[in-house]
Amino acid sequence: MLDLARLRALHAVSVHGSVAGAAAALGYTPSAVSQQITKLERETRTTLLERRGRGVALTEEALHLAATAQQLLAIVERAETTLEERRGLPTGRLSIGAFASAARGLLPGVLAGLDREHPALEVRMTEVDPHLSVDLVAKGVIDLAVAHDWDIAPLPAPEGVAQAVIGDDRCDLLVPEGHRLAGRDAVRREELAKERWICQPPGTVCHDWLVRTLRAAGYEPDIRHQAEENHTQLALLAAGLGVAMIPRLGRGTLPPGVVAVRLDPVPVRRLYALWRTEAARRPAITAAVSALRAHGAAVGLS
Repeated sequence: MLDLARLRALHAVSVHGSVAGAAAALGYTPSAVSQQITKLERETRTTLLERRGRGVALTEEALHLAATAQQLLAIVERAETTLEERRGLPTGRLSIGAFASAARGLLPGVLAGLDREHPALEVRMTEVDPHLSVDLVAKGVIDLAVAHDWDIAPLPAPEGVAQAVIGDDRCDLLVPEGHRLAGRDAVRREELAKERWICQPPGTVCHDWLVRTLRAAGYEPDIRHQAEENHTQLALLAAGLGVAMIPRLGRGTLPPGVVAVRLDPVPVRRLYALWRTEAARRPAITAAVSALRAHGAAVGLS
């Protein structure tokens, strides 16, 4: 008899591409995931992971087993959903993936509220890039995702994934104090052609959005500095090293030396909750989405 927890670990490695990624998603340590895989190899008498440089790769047998594991996990989820629905109360485990600024500016209040109001519900949150979150929901790695898109880059939702709008987050132009635009009431994108930019690295949603937005305004942005964390970007701004477009959610108080200027038109990113349609009946999903919407309004999402 194959152990479901070990199959879950293998499936997570297949989705995330590494033991460390699987451990972060499951809330385990990398050594615990490795132990699960080792035990599964003994059970199946099959080599499942092969060392590739500093990482690992799944063998062909492991890929087939991971695909079967996904089907089994879906069956288990349907059974758990039915039981939870019959009880009528949010229970069991609910895994939530959220992008960085939502994890910082939105989720703490949501998680505290769910913990207080639904003590039988065990919620686990993992920080996830919006590019990856939809696929993680579709594959059953996480139950619920908080993702976002921009006005010029809609978020795709594949078949089998439902979504609900949490709210809209406005974005400001941030400039060093004393910058030529610091005293303006509003700035149009076309006026920013000669600026030096600070933004997230390529491949992130915010980086791609900035490049598309400024190209649409007729010029290629001069990106001088790249940093994933908003706080790092703000430190670079305070040092006078460029300008940035940073959303308000999770941004925190601006440091001395940094000024926010309204962009015209105002860039907007829309936040969504996403979950598998087959899990829509779970009271835990309903409670979490309701909490996300309520707390989104409380933190200024419109």
